[in-house]
Amino acid sequence: MKIYLDNTASTPLLNEVIDCMNDTMLNLFANPSSIHFHGRNSKVAIETARKSIAKYLNCTPSEIFFTSGGTEANNMALYGCVYDLGVKHVITSPIEHHAVLETLENFVHRGLIEIHFVKINEKGQIDYDSLENLLKTYPASLVSLMHANNEISNLLSINKVSRICRKYDAIFHSDTVQTICHYKIDLQKTDVDFVSCSAHKFHGPKGIGFIYINKNRVKISPLLFGGGQERGMRGGTENIYGVVGMAKAFEIAHQNMDLDMRKILSLKSYMIENLNKTFVGIEYLGDSATDGLYTVLSVLFPENVFDDMLLMRLDIEGVSASSGSACTSGALKGSHVMKHLKIPENRQTVRFSFSKFNTIEEIDFCIEVLKKIKNS
Repeated sequence: MKIYLDNTASTPLLNEVIDCMNDTMLNLFANPSSIHFHGRNSKVAIETARKSIAKYLNCTPSEIFFTSGGTEANNMALYGCVYDLGVKHVITSPIEHHAVLETLENFVHRGLIEIHFVKINEKGQIDYDSLENLLKTYPASLVSLMHANNEISNLLSINKVSRICRKYDAIFHSDTVQTICHYKIDLQKTDVDFVSCSAHKFHGPKGIGFIYINKNRVKISPLLFGGGQERGMRGGTENIYGVVGMAKAFEIAHQNMDLDMRKILSLKSYMIENLNKTFVGIEYLGDSATDGLYTVLSVLFPENVFDDMLLMRLDIEGVSASSGSACTSGALKGSHVMKHLKIPENRQTVRFSFSKFNTIEEIDFCIEVLKKIKNS
C-alpha cells in the first residue's frame, strides 16, 4: 500500500480538471494575442477563467493577474513595493516562506531595504502588539505575513493585521497559497493590497497561479516584460491550459468547500486520537492540532523514539510525508521554521497533510507503520 500525506506540498489533480485541460489542449491551441478567430477563442477562455476566479474572491477581474505560481506572485508583490512604491522598511516574520524571506534578503544585500521581524511566541504565533510597535517606529512600511504557515499551520488574523496596517499607512501583502480554496476569502471584506495563489495546492495544475493587486490602493510595474500580456503586467504567452485548469479547480473547491473541510477535519481528528494512544508524550507544533490550518498536522514525537531516518523509513513502508516545506527538502536543508522554534535534535518532526482523497484506512495504515518503525 502506498499512501500520500503530503498535500501541503502539492495535491493530486482532479479528474474534472484533467478533462477540462485536455479539452483545452485539443481545441484552444492558438496564441491568445492573435486577433484571428482561433486566437480570440483562446483569449475568451483566459478571460472567462479570470472572471470565474474573481467572482469567488469577490473582487474585479482586472485585479487578478496570472503568474507561474505562488513564488512569482510573491516576488511580483515584493519587487513592486520596493522598486515602484519606494518601500524602505519591510516587516515580516522569521518563519515566512522562502519565496518571501529570500527575496527580502536579496533586497537587503543590495542595500534597498531594512527588514524588521515581528516577534513570535514559542508556538510560532504572531505577536500583534509587536507588529503595531514596529509600525509605530516604521510607518508606511510593507507588511508581508502569510495567511497560514505551511509547516505548523498557524493562521493569521488577516483582518486584524489589515486594521493595524491601515492605521499606520502600511502596505499589506499576504501569501495565501495554503488558504485560498480551503477557506472562503472575500476581498471586499478583507482589506489587503496583494495576495498570492498557486493552483497545485487545491487540486489544480502546477506552474500556474495568480496575484491579486488591489486596484484602489496600489499600482506597480511588471516583473516580466515582453509582449504586453496580462494587460501589460506580465509579458509572455499565457499558459491557457493552466489558467483554465486552475479556474476549474477553483470552482470545484468553492462548491464543495464545507463538505471537504468537514471530511478532512474528521481524518485529522482521527489521526490525533490514534497518535495519542500510540505515543506517550507526543506533541503538536503550532496550532496544527487545534484551530490552525485544517489540512496540516505537524507532529513532534517524544524524544529518542525515532532517529533522523524516520521520513525515509516511512517512505520505504509506503507513507509519503514531510518534515516541513517541500521547497527546501531537495536542497537538503533543515526547516528554518523548526530551527526557529528550537526543536531538540533528539525529537523528530513530521508534517502530515491531508486532502479529501485520503481515507480512514490510510490513517490506520500510517499508524501501523509508525508502530512498526517504533518497535523495530
